[in-house]
Amino acid sequence: MSLEGQWPSSGGLPEPTGAKRQEWEQHLVALVREKIEAGEADRSAPVDLRIEHFLSEHLAGVRGGAPVTLPKMLSLDRYGMARVLSLPRDADTYESKLIKSFRCQNGVLHNPVNDKRTTAGVFHVAEGAYPIADDKKAVPLAAFSKLLDAALCPQPTDLELPFGIHDPCPKRAWVKVLLRPLVCPEVPGFTSEKRMEVRFMAPGSMVANVDFVESVFGNAGEANLPENDAALDVEHWSGHTGCIILAPQLLTVTKRDLGLPQWDEATDRQRRDGMAWRGEHERYNDGKAFKICVRSSSGVFVTLIADNYFGYCKKEVKTQLSFACNLFGTEEEHAGGALTYASISWGSEFRADHRVSRPNHHYPGRAEAKPYTFSEAMGLLQDEVHMTPEGFAVDREFSSIVYIPEDAVASTATGRVSWKGGEVFLVPGFVYIHPSGYQFSLQKTLNKRGWHICGTVAEPINYHKPATVSGGGKSEVSKLLSDRILFGNIRIDNVKRDLAYVDMILKRDYSDRYEEPRAGELPLLHPQRTLGSIVKLLTPSDEYTAEYNSWLETIPSMIRSLVFLVKSYYRPAWGRDWKSHISVMSVDGRDGDVVYVDGERVVVQYLRVGQESSKGGRPRMFQLRHDFVPAHKIQTEDDISASIIVPRTSLKHLNAEEASNQSLKLAQNCELRLFQRPDDAKVRGADTICEADMAGEGNFMSNFEPLTGHHADQLSKHAVCFDEFTEPMQKRLKTAAADARDKFVVSSAHFRMVEGKPTANPRYLQVRTDFGDPRARRIAKFAACLRRRVPASEHVHFPVNAVLPGRRNNPPDQLADGTPIRPLAVFSPIHYQELPELFMDLVCSVTGRSPSTTGAGSEGALTKGPFNALTFVADLNAALIGFILTGYSGYSSAAGYIGRQRVDHDISLLAPEVWCRMSEEERDPSYLIRTGCLEKVEDMEIAGKKVLASRLGYRITTRFVSRFLGRIFSSPSEVFDAALLRPETQDLAMFVDGVNNLVEAQARVASAYIADGSIQDACPPLQAVLFCMARGCMPDGRTIHSPEIRALFTRESLLSSKWYHERLLAKQRQEVRRLSSGVGALREFLAASKDEAERLGITERLRVAEDQLKVVSSEGFAESLIGTTGTEPTLEPDEGLEAVASGSEPDETITLPRLGGLIGPGPWTSMEPGSMPPQLGFFTSARVLGSPIHEPGAPAAR
Repeated sequence: MSLEGQWPSSGGLPEPTGAKRQEWEQHLVALVREKIEAGEADRSAPVDLRIEHFLSEHLAGVRGGAPVTLPKMLSLDRYGMARVLSLPRDADTYESKLIKSFRCQNGVLHNPVNDKRTTAGVFHVAEGAYPIADDKKAVPLAAFSKLLDAALCPQPTDLELPFGIHDPCPKRAWVKVLLRPLVCPEVPGFTSEKRMEVRFMAPGSMVANVDFVESVFGNAGEANLPENDAALDVEHWSGHTGCIILAPQLLTVTKRDLGLPQWDEATDRQRRDGMAWRGEHERYNDGKAFKICVRSSSGVFVTLIADNYFGYCKKEVKTQLSFACNLFGTEEEHAGGALTYASISWGSEFRADHRVSRPNHHYPGRAEAKPYTFSEAMGLLQDEVHMTPEGFAVDREFSSIVYIPEDAVASTATGRVSWKGGEVFLVPGFVYIHPSGYQFSLQKTLNKRGWHICGTVAEPINYHKPATVSGGGKSEVSKLLSDRILFGNIRIDNVKRDLAYVDMILKRDYSDRYEEPRAGELPLLHPQRTLGSIVKLLTPSDEYTAEYNSWLETIPSMIRSLVFLVKSYYRPAWGRDWKSHISVMSVDGRDGDVVYVDGERVVVQYLRVGQESSKGGRPRMFQLRHDFVPAHKIQTEDDISASIIVPRTSLKHLNAEEASNQSLKLAQNCELRLFQRPDDAKVRGADTICEADMAGEGNFMSNFEPLTGHHADQLSKHAVCFDEFTEPMQKRLKTAAADARDKFVVSSAHFRMVEGKPTANPRYLQVRTDFGDPRARRIAKFAACLRRRVPASEHVHFPVNAVLPGRRNNPPDQLADGTPIRPLAVFSPIHYQELPELFMDLVCSVTGRSPSTTGAGSEGALTKGPFNALTFVADLNAALIGFILTGYSGYSSAAGYIGRQRVDHDISLLAPEVWCRMSEEERDPSYLIRTGCLEKVEDMEIAGKKVLASRLGYRITTRFVSRFLGRIFSSPSEVFDAALLRPETQDLAMFVDGVNNLVEAQARVASAYIADGSIQDACPPLQAVLFCMARGCMPDGRTIHSPEIRALFTRESLLSSKWYHERLLAKQRQEVRRLSSGVGALREFLAASKDEAERLGITERLRVAEDQLKVVSSEGFAESLIGTTGTEPTLEPDEGLEAVASGSEPDETITLPRLGGLIGPGPWTSMEPGSMPPQLGFFTSARVLGSPIHEPGAPAAR
């Protein structure tokens, strides 16, 4: 990703507040009145004409040639108009059969009739264009056509706009908005940003849904204006068009009215999918919520949604976006992510040392040979800063960003940052940046009792959590760990005795801890000896001798804590007299037991990591290091991301200490606001971010209870409970209590009541935190520029360099109806899997229970399962090729349970803290395996049956815990004990059943790819994965462990394969089609509208597009794409398999062959597990100008 770019004004960001917000809202009301008086538009916008043309052409065969005409609609071309329309102008409440809405002091609250979505039987796909995945319901095209007609004819009351609902004759209208979701991130020097177009339409009473989608994806403006016509924006249009129509009235349509067959006349699949009827009045989909889509290889996608729950609307934009990404050659990912910066407490003084000059606090790394200087920094920043006479610089946009000389020293005692020849005050809220990019600030300690200097490294890791199931920890990646930290005192029993014990430990000779003694170690209090090395020294390890480990076990935990305290606070000026700085307070004439350093009380931090399976689920609390500060994070992803993989050579100014991969992934969030589910907010004060957000103005909230001012007043008078809220929420509720009693407010802790209990699905739209803090984005960019020695005017990239999907695990459980759920809690806290085993997991995406889903089972987090209108192979091919090209290591973190021990999201929150404190080498699995930090999980035999535990890959060991958790905790070996590291030690029978459950689910999921034939479209390594999942081996008997199968997963094998180069040729053809279409559109507009064309610079756009078309049509273009994922050939339109040769006449073509995979069609599709055909043949096939041809001796490709 890049931190460049402007704030997206189309999404109402930055949001106005106070008087400016009132002025903005009044302006919107005036615009709405004007819009209503003007009535619906008579002229169809270009995007609407494209949709009508597609539907008319695609449905011509079932409509007798009758065209499809969309109704006239109110076009909402300004962000915020939909919100004004969603509530009466003369009241604060609105109610229909589908929704209850409230105008609140902190925004709007919409509670739809259904408080959550379901995935059971919801996803229907009309036949045509592409095969329909086995998990979807296949619908005849004629039935879709009739559903479309019904969707466009809602009841008159459904069209009534809430804004004027109390008028004698309420205005009735359709409403629509234009969205432009991101398909491809911008990569300067490689590709410009690409977006699709989506037209979202709803009957007037459902205008709140329009407010929702434009808040998430932005409002692209008036579609009738040529500047908003995607076809004329060749540089940035991906070439794909979507349309979403809300139509809850479809729940009353009968199957017979749709022309579906009677039961006895239906096919097996029609019966299975419910596309047949027994009774004449049988409703389509049993009258339950559903969505149905029709899509084409030309890139047009139309969906009807028979429900008004907000989640369906967002997920359908995601579905259409995923479709466009697959056709374009990028990935839409179900991912979370954050730029994560390691931070540390410097205590009372900052003085630049090796921790500043090297890339991280905790590992040596590569210290720059050339020192960083203030003069060099000013040369890089140029006009972005203002130089002061005192010798420091101030940022031109944010005066609270200060750039200081390389010899600067900061002290809490003096309250200043000083250097040779100058000084500046050390002010809370200011950030001081060293010439190396390292930054520090004066902050209150987390317990608010004192001050310390916090330092943060210049370079982050880009922590990417893709293919993560619901409840697997996507959102937790970017959440603050500080909300989970508790505080306590460090205690001492007897000052003289205990400090003498500490002194003995500090003076001990530790050269005997290894079998072969090592000499020359630095004393424990030496300035170059880190706290981390002391933690490791005093933590038992299999690297040490048995005698030394036995001695360590004798040290009381209180004494260990005192050793770490002394090391953390020690200053060279203390010399050997450190004991005089440690004291206790005298209480009732006796020494107390609370420790003070130089008169200041020492407070220690504790973090919860799991709960004890016994003792009533008591939290497992562990002491953090004295210098621990939670990592600084900038959120990059949360749910819907678009990503692209590019060759490393295409990116300039990369971090030399990271990203050594030959290809790199850049991902970008597609959402402006995130539909958050603040589960923890039910505990007042537990989710500080949610409370701060919801205490603000202009929120979009759902599934909360509306509270009146009277209710708020009652809450505020319950002092004990009210005090648990954070200050922002207290202030909001007090304001509501003081205002009119009949006005509404929403409390973050009061969830909507559904069937007598609070909903498990409260939601609100949260402005992306990276948009909410532009100062942090600026600091991140300039810190990286300084560290990399790059001018501030240049782009700096932060490619993905840590990949950790999340798992949702569970012990044995059951659904509400009593259906048993088998165990899945077989994973330890962090696992590493090589690509074959990783993709077995990702293909299956089996999950435990989560509040967002209907149950446990295979969710399809990588394939987007329910939210994918294509067969899944296209997503799997792209993802697997991406992993092979980049060489990213596939780690994963556990959520929910490990064995029977509950961990919730504790590890999801902890993993980024660990990973950002590791070097690139330390994150390399080969290093971790070599050093004993990862152990392979081996197959086992139980009761004569083989248990395929090797599918779990590798898991962390006590060495990993000692080495890397020691950078966070004072006693790391206690955090992950043997029961967590090896779950089979908790309950072997449950572990075995869990592994079998996983393996059986993998076989079941993979068998569907064989049954529907889509395995033929899988690339060779994916075919191998699917066969070994389904059958345990390839048809010729080779297993996933066979060397020639493992070799398929190497970059060398990929780059030398024909099937990979076919993807590059397919991408070339796709670009030729896209640019050819764009050139045609520009020429047509130029001929028809010369004045407008001149205003919009169409001539220059045409020149650029024609130049680009020449480039992509050249014979060498495909070769330039090596290192990218290319495009899925099986998704190409037949007519699109031609490409205009560079400089050729229009009827000349270059042959861009289409190749097959590892296997061909044959008797294997109906094979029993373990059986093999007589011969496995490698084959290729090709299509030239749309006609299939076959190589001699090869079976025919599908």
